[in-house]
Amino acid sequence: MVRILREAAGENLRAGAPEAARRQLARALREPPDFDERAAVLYELGCASLLTEPANTVNHLRAALAEPFEDPALRQGIVIRLAQVLSHSDRLAEASECLAREIPYTQDVRGRLRLQSEQFMWDAFNAAEPDSPARSRRLAKLADRLGGRDLTERYVIGLRAWDACLRGEPVDVVLHHAGRVLETEFSWAYADRGFEVPVLVAMVHMYADRPERAEELFEAGTAEFERQGWRGAHLSFAYSLRAYIRYRRGRLAEAEELARAGLRLAERVGRRTPVHWYAIAILVATLLARGRVDEAWELSREHEYGEPFPAAVVFPDSQTVYAELLLARGQAKAAAAELEAVDRRLSPRGIQNPSWCPWRLHLARAVAAEDPARARELAEEAVRRARAFGAASGIGQALRVAAEVAAPQDRRALLEEAVEVLSASPAAYELALALAALGEERGDAELLLRAVLAARACGADGLVASATTALLGLGGTFPCGPVPAAAPTTTG
Repeated sequence: MVRILREAAGENLRAGAPEAARRQLARALREPPDFDERAAVLYELGCASLLTEPANTVNHLRAALAEPFEDPALRQGIVIRLAQVLSHSDRLAEASECLAREIPYTQDVRGRLRLQSEQFMWDAFNAAEPDSPARSRRLAKLADRLGGRDLTERYVIGLRAWDACLRGEPVDVVLHHAGRVLETEFSWAYADRGFEVPVLVAMVHMYADRPERAEELFEAGTAEFERQGWRGAHLSFAYSLRAYIRYRRGRLAEAEELARAGLRLAERVGRRTPVHWYAIAILVATLLARGRVDEAWELSREHEYGEPFPAAVVFPDSQTVYAELLLARGQAKAAAAELEAVDRRLSPRGIQNPSWCPWRLHLARAVAAEDPARARELAEEAVRRARAFGAASGIGQALRVAAEVAAPQDRRALLEEAVEVLSASPAAYELALALAALGEERGDAELLLRAVLAARACGADGLVASATTALLGLGGTFPCGPVPAAAPTTTG
């Protein structure tokens, strides 16, 4: 009976029915299984409930490890799955320790590499990792000598691409490693793998100004999740991060709709888990871009969005988005305090790419009134690092904010370059912001009209209103009459 139930559960998992599989495996445990089969049943039950019932999954997998069994492959599978669910419960240090304990006792070379790759991944997500630069050096040394001959090697190379993106290595280097991963088929739903590295490989394309490629990868991955019946954290991550890609492209109404879908799924997993942080941060950032500051604040209060921030590295960075929300509410000192904390958390880890986390730019805006010299220094450093990475969207954003805090005589040249750079990027909302700023700086009605039209296309209602007011102040008109005020919109 246990054998029949396990086979049926496997069929249900392959058919995208994990709930049925969980019921069958729970029934198999009550049968009960033979003494030497219990660990395998517990492991399969943990796999079937992975990321939909995190607490139960941890219990199943810890119980499996406590059983006496001899199969090294089974033990490795249990340890990997346990580390995965611990990580998605925001227990990154435990996940890394779980893998570290197992690596020295793994005799098989390929098995040891697999465990090392998993530890590299969870350490990369751990905001409190004690020696991130050393881990990066080890990862680069390992990845650069691997040929990508199997899935484990390609996962290591994918982690190398993500690490290079966080640290702001040139875009060409990042895309080179991502391309090595994608030379052959790269599924998001391998039976014995997590989805994290495929997600990271897709996201580096977004940060490198290849959002269309990122969307293609996410669409394929989301379809795989749905076919597998993975409707918990897996699908929530997919919706939320697709929302973030749309946000970065300036397609804000679509971003809001996807972010709300991701949040609904995240609520099933549990509040203050990494998947919940992703959904809230992306939705808050989108609402701010749409000009709905009060709604973003109410959402943050409803979902307890604030201290303590997650142990996991999430993107966008939760504390940075919270500081941006404070800035939008006029709380510059509180925002500066949060951003100083972001600096203390990320800089020692070598995470310096403003295209990934623009904390320097937000901090420059927060301190500009009281310490303009420091604000300019912060913005200039962000511009330098954005140029080193080489993504036009990041360079343009940095130039726009640098102009905002620059001396009056320097603003026009910075904004002109920002518009030029952003015009060649996929960042439509950033371009609209730069056009509006340059139009106001020059007193140029034509530029302000372009800003209004660009902001409307993005769904950036707040920017539409402010740019329209500036345009009307210059006596500007649409070709068919005066520019109308922005109409409020509702979505989601």
